[in-house]
Amino acid sequence: MTHLEDIPDAPNSGNTELIAALARDLHRLNYTADGVASILGDEASQALDREQPIPSRLRCRELVQEGGDDAALAVVVLAWLLGDTVLEEQLTASLQSVTVDDLLELRLVERCDAGLRTVVDLRPHSSDAGGDLWVTSDLGHRQRAGVLRRDHVLGIGQASLTLAQITMRAPVQSALDLGTGCGIQTFHLLSHARHVTATDISVRALAFTRFNLLLNAPALNIDPGNLEDRVQLVQGNLLEAVAGHAFDLVVSNPPFVITPRTTGDGPDTQYTYRDGGLPGDQIVASLLADLPAILTPGGTAQLLGNWEIAAGTSWEDRVASWVPDHADAWVIQREVVSPSHYAETWLRDSAENRDPEAYEAAFAAYLKDFGSRDVSAIGFGMVWLRNPANGQRSLFRCEEITHAIEQPLGAHLRSAVERSDWLAAHSTDLTHQHLQAADDVTEERHQQPGAEHPGVILLRQGAGLRRTNLMSTELTGFVSASDGELTVGQIIGALAALLDQDDDGFRSGLLDEVRNLVRDGFLNPAS
Repeated sequence: MTHLEDIPDAPNSGNTELIAALARDLHRLNYTADGVASILGDEASQALDREQPIPSRLRCRELVQEGGDDAALAVVVLAWLLGDTVLEEQLTASLQSVTVDDLLELRLVERCDAGLRTVVDLRPHSSDAGGDLWVTSDLGHRQRAGVLRRDHVLGIGQASLTLAQITMRAPVQSALDLGTGCGIQTFHLLSHARHVTATDISVRALAFTRFNLLLNAPALNIDPGNLEDRVQLVQGNLLEAVAGHAFDLVVSNPPFVITPRTTGDGPDTQYTYRDGGLPGDQIVASLLADLPAILTPGGTAQLLGNWEIAAGTSWEDRVASWVPDHADAWVIQREVVSPSHYAETWLRDSAENRDPEAYEAAFAAYLKDFGSRDVSAIGFGMVWLRNPANGQRSLFRCEEITHAIEQPLGAHLRSAVERSDWLAAHSTDLTHQHLQAADDVTEERHQQPGAEHPGVILLRQGAGLRRTNLMSTELTGFVSASDGELTVGQIIGALAALLDQDDDGFRSGLLDEVRNLVRDGFLNPAS
């Protein structure tokens, strides 16, 4: 592979001392998520979160003009976060450890008639992996004119944040970041993985990732002189890049965007960060089919994806058909959109709406492509896979959860998998186990004024997936009695006697409902 520090139109990661000096300047300026928010104020910060930069730009220009203590940070925000042109003397005055010539050598800025302008997006990122970090990526459509370049390196977006938040952070020896982009998942993996392999089909993406790793080396516990001890960067297309290797954990925000295929498709017609080059949803289908084979026994994978929903068909059946029979899987569909909505979203994502004629032609191609497969909707969601240590599937679940959930979710998902494994281990002796209600569970009752009994009883979760369960009288009684003292069988027996329902059908039905409450996290094994 070409030396990543030599890739044109990407940051130069060849001079580690210079990169460390830049990091010292950024740290001194408090160029962090909190530091930037403190000088922008709430209103401008919230607008920037909505991708509206004007209030932030006006605020920073005001601070620079005033020349106070925050002026130096405001110059850096204008240059690298907002993509403004700044005067050379302004940036020189803001930085102490690096010069403008150093920044030119690092390929972070370029000279223009009006002064200096950034050639990358360099923004602060606050995470549970090292705390305050900095991430470089290509400039977005709000920072530069025209349609995005085809080999655009995406920065920190909502999808990448979602994946980081849902990943289960168990300690592992080996992890794979499949399609690393600017490296954001690798940052998080380094907090709990001894070694990470980061792959991408784009050599520019790997160049950005290498620079980002070195820029944050101390926070990520990386030796800049021995990067390979913690991270290996590999160029290649999806699983082809790691053929013959196995990993304890794989995470991926793959190029899952469904894109119309035309004759002559190739790198010049595809956006590498989102388009895997296969028709329809076959990128996700192939990953669900092939990922279990590169997982160590007990190893897991988590990814995001899209899937097509044809008229009159079940998305659950479609996705389930892709997963090998032996593999565990949990798929949560978070959103469903129409073909028109989908086309609009992704054409705007790449700023193709800036060329009206091309935009209309591309929109029509999307609708024709979906129509050729009778697609009525497109689902988006999250997928968890596991290669069972014993080779036998014990967990398979497809469900739709479109309401607001708690983030980060990874710890809750991990607990849910542990409860599922606990249920599998106690499939024959659940009645002998002790249960208790989860700490975040509350009960809600609805009844008509003057009514003797409630007409509806709901059990609600305040955390995690925030599920709601409609309760029967006997199930409500069971949860009320579940304080860890009595066994499941003892509580069911007492309810059967109390309700005069002492038959096998009542007992087995209630036991099934109890099992579901454990699976969904309303009840936990007693500690």
